[in-house]
Amino acid sequence: MDNERYMGHLNLCEIDLPGQQALASARVLIVGAGGLGSPVALYLASAGVGTIGVADADTVGISNLQRQIMHGTPDIGTPKTESARRAMTRVNPDVVVLTHDMMVDASNIEPLLEGYDVVADCCDNFPTRLLISDTCARLGKPLAYAAVDRFSGQLFTQLPGHRTMRDIFGAEPRADGDCGCARRGILNAAVGVAGSLQAAEVIKIITRTGDPLSDRLLTFDLVTMDFNVFSL
Repeated sequence: MDNERYMGHLNLCEIDLPGQQALASARVLIVGAGGLGSPVALYLASAGVGTIGVADADTVGISNLQRQIMHGTPDIGTPKTESARRAMTRVNPDVVVLTHDMMVDASNIEPLLEGYDVVADCCDNFPTRLLISDTCARLGKPLAYAAVDRFSGQLFTQLPGHRTMRDIFGAEPRADGDCGCARRGILNAAVGVAGSLQAAEVIKIITRTGDPLSDRLLTFDLVTMDFNVFSL
């Protein structure tokens, strides 16, 4: 392990060498390589998470570039998983990036999740989020969830045996407006705030640092700069 690279973490008594070693041994799956997945992937790679999987079936489009910061103009037309792999290994060549160029659904999610310790839900539709939550609960996998809309966002962390997405948002999939951020409008920095907080939750889970947002929902509004945490 390159101690100089991770000096920022090693100098935190809450993480230190044992926490950094835990990060190096961890396997994290990121579902969605878009707006949320971009800061999550880059921060986890720079943090030294040993193995990071990225699952996405989409290709990079020009409308993505306003908020999906790990993709660039030369990546247009490239699978997002491949663009993500290049960006992450450029940040930290020691990280192993596994690409899953696929749409996550009921037929493939369980074998996919079984190979990872923690899951970051960075997708853009409610039915898939509910599927991820259900599968993580069944397999006993910690899950960090985030979502954004226009100027606002929300996050929570699902730990085994605790509140799940069904407990918060209802029992059945519903149509929602998450898809098509460019059409609905989205402040790019709102995605960065949510993704950065989501990455922090993943790091906290791995290093057993602080209090994850288990059984709590964090919301923020960047118009008013209101941040609130609700107990569930």
